Amino acid sequence: MGQCLEYLCITNEAYISPISAALKEKPDSPVEQIAPGRFGRWFIRSFVEPSPNTKRASAPRKIRPAARVDSSVLDRFLSGNRSWRELIIRARSKNVNKIRFWNPFVLGLRFTVGTGLEIIASHERRHLLQAERVRDSVTFPH
Repeated sequence: MGQCLEYLCITNEAYISPISAALKEKPDSPVEQIAPGRFGRWFIRSFVEPSPNTKRASAPRKIRPAARVDSSVLDRFLSGNRSWRELIIRARSKNVNKIRFWNPFVLGLRFTVGTGLEIIASHERRHLLQAERVRDSVTFPH
């Protein structure tokens, strides 16, 4: 279960900086809802959403968690979520459907900030469901 949280921490930390940088000095122009483009919707549906149809893909080497995870991972996870909430508050006044950021894992790939926010939310949901399955398994120490 610690590895799930560690993976979430690493991924969330990698995304927050480029999204935050993309929002800097952009004019206020809020949108009613996030509307990922065709590629963003396909990417979320195919690789991120918690679903039996989600494609399995290995995590990029630079974000794979260690075999043993330090107990401070929960504090990192909670701190990261606070940072994301602050970023979301800043993003509320921006047109997240137009502002783009560079994907931290795929060189040359850009997503809209809105798509990035959807990716993080779906990714976190997927890994938290995975952690719950591990915790609820009969082999998990209680």
